[in-house]
Amino acid sequence: MSARTIVGVSGGVDSSVAALLLRDAGEPVAGLFMRNWADDGSGDCRAEDDRRDAVAVCGRLGLPIHFRDFSSEYWSGVFEHFLAEYAAGRTPNPDVLCNREVKFKHFLDAARELGAERIATGHYARVEHAGGRWRLLRARDRSKDQTYFLHQLGQPQLAATLFPLGGLEKAAVRRLAADAGLPTAAKKDSTGICFIGERDFREFLGRYLPAREGEIQTPDGQRVGTHPGVFYFTLGQREGLAIGGVRGRPAAPWYVVGKDVRRNVLYVDQGADSPWLMSTRARTEAAHWIGGAPPAPRFDCTAQTRYRQNDEACTVTVDEDGSLGVAFHRPQRAVTPGQSLVLYDGDECLGGAVIAGTDAPLEARLADLAA
Repeated sequence: MSARTIVGVSGGVDSSVAALLLRDAGEPVAGLFMRNWADDGSGDCRAEDDRRDAVAVCGRLGLPIHFRDFSSEYWSGVFEHFLAEYAAGRTPNPDVLCNREVKFKHFLDAARELGAERIATGHYARVEHAGGRWRLLRARDRSKDQTYFLHQLGQPQLAATLFPLGGLEKAAVRRLAADAGLPTAAKKDSTGICFIGERDFREFLGRYLPAREGEIQTPDGQRVGTHPGVFYFTLGQREGLAIGGVRGRPAAPWYVVGKDVRRNVLYVDQGADSPWLMSTRARTEAAHWIGGAPPAPRFDCTAQTRYRQNDEACTVTVDEDGSLGVAFHRPQRAVTPGQSLVLYDGDECLGGAVIAGTDAPLEARLADLAA
């Protein structure tokens, strides 16, 4: 019997258990391993190890496995945008683009070319069909929920996708893998950006965006150090600043509070909740709506401006060009241009958009200087 569902097997425990659950449910299933990043000669790419683990898992489960190389699609659809955003001083989220452009586009096309009707992945999320439309819902295990990274999916993708882990706790997934003798049962979860892996982020980015040293200043213009390039840093970051004792300042940690790419100046302040980091409003690029349209021209909901953030109440206004104005009900820390603002109604993910700017005081000042 040909496979009706193709599971994206990554060589990790989550996709391994997704395949296990579908097989045990009697679903005609096969695996597909995606290579999304070409070997760059650094010796840090884990793709071959992951491929071997994916083959071993499918062998253990008695499932056929297919292979596809999407590295060129990843480069043009994800990585070029990633570099352009960093060069502009923004902080992109490539995992969101990877899901939209590769895992739920090229992977889905490949599965259909193999004769399958749908795909499955090891993401922690749920899909429900109600009221004539597909809804993307948070996972039962809120600590692992990945709907933030899936908010760019639409009705065609959700109609053709299964998330077998959506109702499970991570500990239960590990137990199922161990009980089935899967070789990935104790494998460490991957962290960080997929194509960077465990390597040094600054060294990696420096291959594509050459370092240009500049000043580190406080918002009032006091010079407190130097930096290797403003695009290596993001709002709210504490690590890597290498600021020593500063005369007249307390011995307290420093945090990035702003970036002036044009003048190559990095701005810092002391205190994790510095007022220079706080904003109450954000504006976005054109939004994507999972249901096809916003719930109303103006509505209340909750938002996340970064992964694993607690829900924050807000009021959303949809502009004529599809962009959003978002007023938070309480001040937010380090809302970062380039990151995703994702909207929720309870457990349902409504969609989201890329953050274009905020009313943080330093951002407004830098905008005036650039005008």
